[in-house]
Parts: sequence; C-alpha cells; structure tokens
Amino acid sequence: MSWNPALDPHCPTGDSIDSIETVIVPRARDLGGFEVRRALPAPRRQMVGPFIFFDQMGPAEFVTGQGIDVRPHPHIGLATVTYLYKGRLHHRDSLGTDQWIMPGAANWMIAGNGVTHSERTDGEARRQPIEMFGIQTWVALPEEREDDPAAFEHAGSETLPFIEGEGKQVRLILGDAYGESAPVSTTSEMFYADAILQPGAAIPLPDNHEDRGVHVVEGSVTVAGQTFEAGRMMVFRPGDQLSLRAGDQGARLMLLGGATLNGPRHIWWNFVASSKDRIDAAKEAWRAGDWAHGRFRLPPGDDQEFTPLPER
Repeated sequence: MSWNPALDPHCPTGDSIDSIETVIVPRARDLGGFEVRRALPAPRRQMVGPFIFFDQMGPAEFVTGQGIDVRPHPHIGLATVTYLYKGRLHHRDSLGTDQWIMPGAANWMIAGNGVTHSERTDGEARRQPIEMFGIQTWVALPEEREDDPAAFEHAGSETLPFIEGEGKQVRLILGDAYGESAPVSTTSEMFYADAILQPGAAIPLPDNHEDRGVHVVEGSVTVAGQTFEAGRMMVFRPGDQLSLRAGDQGARLMLLGGATLNGPRHIWWNFVASSKDRIDAAKEAWRAGDWAHGRFRLPPGDDQEFTPLPER
C-alpha cells in the first residue's frame, strides 16, 4: 500500500533533547562468535510500553556446519517475538509447533502459565554458510493474562501491513500504527514496526501510544537536535509530536511501544512475572523435570536435551 499522505511528517524534528526521556546504549555479549546487543531491560528503563526484553542478534555469518543451538528452555508471563532481517531459525515448542522463522515474518509465542521452546539452525540450514541478523523481544503480559494457556501465531511477511512512499518503507509486525493493524492477536495495546528510510527521509513517531521507543539498527537518524548512530535506543516523552530523519546513509529502525502496564515486573532467567512467588513456582517446576505430568513439557521432535536451571 502507499504511504498515507496524512502521515507525511510535517511535525517538527525537535530542537530540544528534553523530547528524549532516555538514551540506551545496548550491552554487548559475545556468545561464541555470535554477538548479541541487549537494550532492554536497562538500568534506567525496564520496559518501553509492554516490551521488557530487546536483543539484537548479529549481524553474523556462520560457516558450513555451524549455527545457532538454543536448547529447549521455559518461559512464563511473557510473549516472545522473533523477527529476522537475514537467515532463518527452526522454532519448535511444547505446543507441537514446528515452524521455520523467515525474514520479515512475525512469530508470536504467548508463554502464559508456561511453555518450552527451542530455536536452531539445523538440517539444510547447516549445509551451507548462513547469515543471521534479527531482533528478539519479549512482551510482558498484563497481570490478568499471566496464567493464560500458551499459544503460538505465525504471520508471513506477505500478510503484514506494508506502507511505503516518500523514501520510507514500514512493515507493521504487531499492534497498530499509522492507521494500520497487524493480524497477530496481541495481549495489550502496543506497536512494533520495521522501518527502512532512504537518505534524508523522515518518519513521524506514532501519536496514538503512550510509550514510544526507537532502536537504530543501521545507519543514523537525527531527532530532537541530535544524531544517533546504529546501536542506540531512544525513549521519547509521551505526547510530543516528533519525526526522525535519516542521515546520509539512510537508516533501518525498529519502532516499539504502547500502553504501560500496571507496574514493574520481576525477571529471573527466562521468567517474567508480577510476583516473585510466580517465578519461584516456575523454578521448582523446571527443576523437577517431570516432562510427562508436570507444568512444562519438552518440544516434540526436540526433546533429547534441555537447558538446566541456572545455579543462582
């Protein structure tokens, strides 16, 4: 679809750093030749809207025979979103889902009361070199949804709203923004979008959400009188009408946010919850390892190993 002319960013690009509430510099971790940069949670910001975890994976290139092996592990109290720019991942979960994650698709797994999943580059994916580049995020669930049954939805790139024009392309992955709605069933008010800007192109921040953040994946943008290079996340004040303008090399951005939840969340390992008791119960269930009758199951087709509970 074409870009909506009403959304052409005539709003100011901002002339005050006060428009930016927080600038986050992601922490880098080397996972054996594969770099991950974590923006959320951060010391000054646990969440942006309901988004509580944000990891940039790569870019990295694996030689033939190598790849990613994230063994089966549990989640509670959150929904995961895996979005790829390059590469592919094999997702299996305890619901019986067996899905290859491809670039541009939305893969939404609600953990609720408990789910187990794995993500690997296996089979054909290891028979040739493979590039891997993408974002993994967690969305904290509203308190009344924390005990929901687990669920998984896949939406191919062709089913997601795609807006283009005036030097920009936006794929809406979750929620609603710019007059469009993504087809995935979300758990609270949110938006999540992949935006590509040509040099000098501008894009407004969605103005229908309380919390709004932008992660610069590639290139650079100018906003509120400052230029931000790749590897920075900016969180903006609610209500300010602002746009971001790409630098001379253009930019790729992830836009995210939504309504804030009713309070902070506890995070331990892969568990998110509104109370420590919920996390303690999940710890004991995973430690027990009763895959046949307990709270957690292992994914069919990937049930020969699992990630042990951390000793901390």
